[in-house]
Amino acid sequence: MRTAVITLAAGRHDHLRRQQAGLAAGTRQPDEYVVVAMDDPGLASVLERGRTPPATVLDCAVRDGNLPLARARNLGAAHALENGADLLVFLDVDCVPGERLVERYEETAGDPAHRRSLLCGTVAYLPPPGPLGYRLDSLATLADPHPGRPDPPPGETVEGTDHTLFWSLSFALTADTWHAVGGFCERYEGYGGEDTDYGQQARAAGVRLLWTGGAPAFHQYHPVSRPPVGHLHDILRNAAVFHGRWGWWPMGDWLAEFAARGLIHWNGPDARWEAGAAPAEATAPDPAEPTVLD
Repeated sequence: MRTAVITLAAGRHDHLRRQQAGLAAGTRQPDEYVVVAMDDPGLASVLERGRTPPATVLDCAVRDGNLPLARARNLGAAHALENGADLLVFLDVDCVPGERLVERYEETAGDPAHRRSLLCGTVAYLPPPGPLGYRLDSLATLADPHPGRPDPPPGETVEGTDHTLFWSLSFALTADTWHAVGGFCERYEGYGGEDTDYGQQARAAGVRLLWTGGAPAFHQYHPVSRPPVGHLHDILRNAAVFHGRWGWWPMGDWLAEFAARGLIHWNGPDARWEAGAAPAEATAPDPAEPTVLD
């Protein structure tokens, strides 16, 4: 099985270095490491030359200041498939792979019963690093897997029943499954929604969600805001795209929090969320099922 690991980056150079080091320390290194640089011309100099796996850096232009996460993933996948990849492993740039991540994804994908599946490993959110950074051999002791996702024991899998839980921090799928689902919808730009959409594409294509034990990733710390007010306009735009495609509102917890703060309101006549405080008579719909994103 020829395996490619694909990651997207715009900054986060220290995180990218640690990811490359984690891949190099794995029990099975990918055949190709594809890094898609979103308007980051200095990114190639960050990756260590001569290290296995060697990195291929692709450039992806940014339009209107919005990171093209969906388009960048499709670009990385297309390159890997052209080079003969049988298995695509997507890792968020903030994620350091566990020692057996690539090996476990390959083992699971190689089982004929699991080939038409989205494979999702566990993700643990790390605390801030100490003065010397993180030690690869101690990452598993620093944090537990995210409680909102299944956590199968090493070597086991759990079939998911809720595709809204799919996230793009760490997942893998065969080339055949990628073609069955299709690429990420490129109407999404900026933060939020494109991976929830991909989960729904997989569901519609009859592709199972399979939580994969023994394939952990460790999400490196960076400051975030809860709710992500800095991404409010991206979230509004992308939520509207999603609603138009699937008929319900994603990221409902964030939309509800924005509304509670008076940052957005429900426009009843137009049946959509809009920025700004609500008129006195406005009544919002019930929030959609919450979606957790990075």
